[in-house]
Amino acid sequence: MLDRDGYRPNVGIVLCNARNEVFWGKRVKEHSWQFPQGGIKHGETPEQAMFRELEEEVGLKSHHVRILGRTRNWLRYEVPTQWIRREWRGSYRGQKQIWFLLRLVARDSDVSLRASEHPEFDAWRWHEYWIPLETVIEFKREVYAQALNELARYLNRDFHHLKHAPARRQAR
Repeated sequence: MLDRDGYRPNVGIVLCNARNEVFWGKRVKEHSWQFPQGGIKHGETPEQAMFRELEEEVGLKSHHVRILGRTRNWLRYEVPTQWIRREWRGSYRGQKQIWFLLRLVARDSDVSLRASEHPEFDAWRWHEYWIPLETVIEFKREVYAQALNELARYLNRDFHHLKHAPARRQAR
């Protein structure tokens, strides 16, 4: 499903832990790392697509995370011609994305890269918030910078709240 300008509607996911580090996934059988992302199916809202992609790619369900924020508008990037399937050339230009910032409220061990029959990632790690800008594939860098810049305000607000929240008692 492409829009009239040749962009495929998509969601991007910045998942962070309690230390404000971000989930960074290694693409299956490749040496490239990225945030989880995926297409929005016909009839899905961006939020529904985000939760579906989160479960498919990372194995997390809605109760494992808290939404901290999302980008206000679509962020676009063009895919270089050599990366576009032959049958899409001429009509497909790239992705337009709504980005979500999520806080993991579960354990690291709840992450499961084998949750779907067709895994997207074969490894993952936590990374400092801004590091992905240095290592993501070049044609995605600008949209990653836009998303991280726009979402950082939610992260800082939530982190301030976490630091000043009363300590929770652990169930024994």
